Amino acid sequence: MAHAHESNMKRIWTVFGILSIITTVEVYFGITKPDALFFGTFIKMSLLNWLFIILTIVKAYYIMWAFMHLEGEKKSLRWSVVAPLVFLILYLCFIILIEADYIFEVFKNSHYKWMF
Repeated sequence: MAHAHESNMKRIWTVFGILSIITTVEVYFGITKPDALFFGTFIKMSLLNWLFIILTIVKAYYIMWAFMHLEGEKKSLRWSVVAPLVFLILYLCFIILIEADYIFEVFKNSHYKWMF
């Protein structure tokens, strides 16, 4: 039996379109920096930074889903790939927020000067 070869051209263009739209939104917000997002804060970090983090995670997940072919795998394999990454990303965000707050407090309340 010969297997029919299916073209993935439509799927590739769909993935390209979705990733392009998300990237365009990131670039737009990076250039314009709306005041509501730039000066608004959540957990001592700009809402604009949170938006960038969330959109980057969405892009990374979609790349894994589409190009690593996770959509066709069993649920247990998908979770074994995605769950450690989600944990590590959340842990990295936690460490960055805690350390950034500590460094800010050290420079704000001491005789050290801002060198950056």
